[in-house]
Amino acid sequence: MPSRLHVVLVAPLLVTLVAIAAGPPPDDWDRAAAASYLDARMERWWTDAKTLKGGGGETKCLSCHTAVPYALARPALRQAMGVGTPTVHETRILDTVRQRVASVGDEQPYYDHTDEKKIESRGVEAVLNAFILTSDERQRGEKRPGSLTRTAVSRLWEVQRPDGAWDWLDFGLEPYETADAVFHGATVAAMAAGSETGRAASAGPAGEAGVEKLRRYLKANLATQRLFNQTWALLAAARLAGVMTPAERDAIVLDLESRQRPDGGWSLNDLGPWRWSKTDGPFASPGPVDPERVAGPDAYATGLVVYALKQSGLGRRTSVEKGLTWLREHQIALAAGDPASAPWRAHSLNFEREHGGAKGEPWRRMFMSDLATAFAVLALL
Repeated sequence: MPSRLHVVLVAPLLVTLVAIAAGPPPDDWDRAAAASYLDARMERWWTDAKTLKGGGGETKCLSCHTAVPYALARPALRQAMGVGTPTVHETRILDTVRQRVASVGDEQPYYDHTDEKKIESRGVEAVLNAFILTSDERQRGEKRPGSLTRTAVSRLWEVQRPDGAWDWLDFGLEPYETADAVFHGATVAAMAAGSETGRAASAGPAGEAGVEKLRRYLKANLATQRLFNQTWALLAAARLAGVMTPAERDAIVLDLESRQRPDGGWSLNDLGPWRWSKTDGPFASPGPVDPERVAGPDAYATGLVVYALKQSGLGRRTSVEKGLTWLREHQIALAAGDPASAPWRAHSLNFEREHGGAKGEPWRRMFMSDLATAFAVLALL
């Protein structure tokens, strides 16, 4: 017969083993599949992304469609799954940013084939570096910025344009590499500056002046922005005070809700207008797209809108509940060995990529689905 001490010691162990076997509480979406897809896509990114020189070594560029959403969504998903140790990709993204921040002035720009692209790359990287470092500190509950975060935020204000925004990569591609993406970049900068460590790193004349210029830019340009940019402005306003009035916020929310489809989803196509950097209509994408595919609801638009509404304190609205139901119902089971399989899908506004070929091989074909999966995760958590 076991001793009383043996029973006392074993009972908690049995409880722990049962809890491990049971896993996290049952849910109506597959977190493990989302994590697996995001990790596989980052593994592919490190293999195929452009290699940059600087700081005595080599790094990879970071993308708005794959690496940045990963840095935002994957730590939150990992913690929700009860995993405390960062993934190798989380660590590598942070190491990449830190290496490039530490070597400002010596790093190869994201694009350097023209002087214009060097300037655009400088603005994009300043925003993304500050955003990734402050997002990491926010996720970890840090109250004080690290030294490299201070450097990145200082760089953010150093390269800010006089109008309060930043130069942004323009290849005539929606939604992130177009003239209209300048406003989007400013909202990402506001999310960095409005975080607790971003505010601390911005203390002082240069930072405070930069924040005020940024706030003025967002307020002055909000009303003329496409709904996609206004949705990002909701995220900015959730971090940085004074970006919009309550009335402006309510108007954007009502506009978003008016675009929600009867099944609960949103379509990226409806969050335009999309101009592909063109100044005169009629506006058209640079290549053919499948009208039926881009017209329907997609997980990037739905995840982004629901996440923005929840971050704005509006998580109890019926539109949010319908959007969450749509996301749960539209998660796709991963197909083993299929590089074009994703838990949630979205499609290019620029080219018909589903047919394969030079513009549709799986690496590029899935860029929008990287966004879709990351923002579906952020909305559902």
